[in-house]
Amino acid sequence: MTARLGRGVLRDSRASPRSGPPTCPSAWIHAESGFGEWLGRRGLVNGVGGAGARLQKLFEGHRLTPTQRRIAHCMVRRAEDAPFLSSVELAELAGVSQPSVTRFAVALGFDGYPALRRHLREGTGPEAADVPGGRQTNAYQQAVEAEIENLRLLAAQLADPAPVGEAAELLAASRPLPVLGLRAASAQARGFAYFAAKVHPDVRLLDEGGTMLGDRIDAAVRAGATALLCFALPRHPREVADALAQARDAGLRVVVVADSAFAPVAQPGDVLLPAAVGTSLVFDTACAPMLLGRVLLEAMCDHLPRAQASLEEFDARAAERSLFLDQ
Repeated sequence: MTARLGRGVLRDSRASPRSGPPTCPSAWIHAESGFGEWLGRRGLVNGVGGAGARLQKLFEGHRLTPTQRRIAHCMVRRAEDAPFLSSVELAELAGVSQPSVTRFAVALGFDGYPALRRHLREGTGPEAADVPGGRQTNAYQQAVEAEIENLRLLAAQLADPAPVGEAAELLAASRPLPVLGLRAASAQARGFAYFAAKVHPDVRLLDEGGTMLGDRIDAAVRAGATALLCFALPRHPREVADALAQARDAGLRVVVVADSAFAPVAQPGDVLLPAAVGTSLVFDTACAPMLLGRVLLEAMCDHLPRAQASLEEFDARAAERSLFLDQ
């Protein structure tokens, strides 16, 4: 991981396009459907801020090729930079050819990439760095405001509770319930597993990679697991994609809490629940994915008949053992 404090911070996959840019990670592509259809069928709301939401609206309703969707994914991931990237820079970031970028712009209805870029710039005003009342905010406050915006997007997404309800029913019925999260996502998986174990009879945390990870997935399948929950955050480790492929091959339904509707670990049969991460600081912040995990756990309780009894039993044992200072 590369990180440098101060101005010109380099992040895992968000380095300046003018300083040897890495390619944007590729998303799962479904070649038979339109971009908007793909999002709508999966019940996805964009997991990025306002600039990304505007881009996604622009892409919806267009039937794009896999290469063009790769470009779209890259632009959404770099939404703030997109209006200022040349066609060559965007091609390098997306890992495609420059003519592909031109064809992408034409597919969206523009005369060429310069016209697309002009359109994006016209819709990009200076973001307000002020709080209501006109008070200037510093970089730390702006990071908090950006995270608040991510939570607002999550609240809007939850206006349709059906995807969460579907995921909760799948997870509650699985005995045992494997919960996967590696590297940056391990904290989210560990927190979810800690609380889920208080209401679910058999939760198995998978937060370490290596060859043993596959063994643990196999063991969960042999024990009767029918579903797996995965927290997937940038940068998406290859081990996560491999582990999910193994889980699917073994017949497990996969629920993914990810940073974006374009999560590269997602596949057609998965239930994908997007929640944006904050990118304003040196290291990403994950308030929205954490909260979405708690919402999912709340919904699971509706499908666990002994959830309330289990909590009461735990409270009684905790009081007997004086586990907590604030009994």
